[in-house]
This record gives sequence, structure tokens and C-alpha cells, in this order.
Amino acid sequence: MIMCSNMRIILVALVLLSTSLISYAASADELQVQQAEKDWAAAVKAKDFARLEAMLTSDLIYAHSTGIIDDKTQYISKMKTGKQNYVGIDHSSTTVRMHGDSAIAHSIVRMHGTNAQGPFDDKLMMIHVWVKTKGKWMLAGHQTTRLAK
Repeated sequence: MIMCSNMRIILVALVLLSTSLISYAASADELQVQQAEKDWAAAVKAKDFARLEAMLTSDLIYAHSTGIIDDKTQYISKMKTGKQNYVGIDHSSTTVRMHGDSAIAHSIVRMHGTNAQGPFDDKLMMIHVWVKTKGKWMLAGHQTTRLAK
């Protein structure tokens, strides 16, 4: 009798565990946004301006950890002129939350390179707002906050 009761408990536990694992599986959109994060970082480091132009919304708000806020034209112009140069953008964690055809990606990143103030090597908390437009994920908002190293 005790053996049968223990088997029931184990069976119920396995069913609950498998159900919770299924509910935490990333959706296709969530996986696409995670890939878009990687594609953005790769395009920035490679100075692939055509790729950046295609992945940023025309009304982008790009808020740097310095407090400077750029629009799309200003952001890309700074990179083209070398006033903003990213050597590395390394994500240590990313969490994506879906909201219909929008997504918020929260990441901890290390960004290093040079800007108008000189070299930088920052550990940052980063929020990206992605919007799905004509089936494509586009970056509409960027905000970083410096963290203690």
C-alpha cells in the first residue's frame, strides 16, 4: 500500500515538473528577439551600417549610460565618424518578455570602446525595446545604466 502511494506521488511530481518545463519553453518570437540582440551587437562591432539601418526603427530613442540621447541618425553618424566606437559588446545574461508584437529585452552586458569622452569599459544593465514590423524585429529603444564592476 505504501509503495503504491509513493508511486502516485512520484508520478504526480513528474507530471507537474514536465508541465512547468513546457510552460517555460521560449516562443519562436522570443528566440527571434534573442537572435536580434546578437545581430545588433555583431552589426555594431563590425560597423555594418547597412545592417544597422535596416534593424533600427526610424524613430529610435538611443539613451546612453552617459545621459546622452540620440536618434537613429545621430547614433549611426557618431559611429561612422568614430565618435562612438564599440570594440566589444558581451552579453552575460538576457531575459526577453513578450508583449504581442513588442518585446523587452533586459541584459547585463560589458561594452568597451571609445566615445567623445575617451575610452570606456563599462558593465551595464541594458533594456532594448523591439517591435515587430512587417514580420521583422526592429530596435525602437535602447537604455543603459552603469553597474558596479
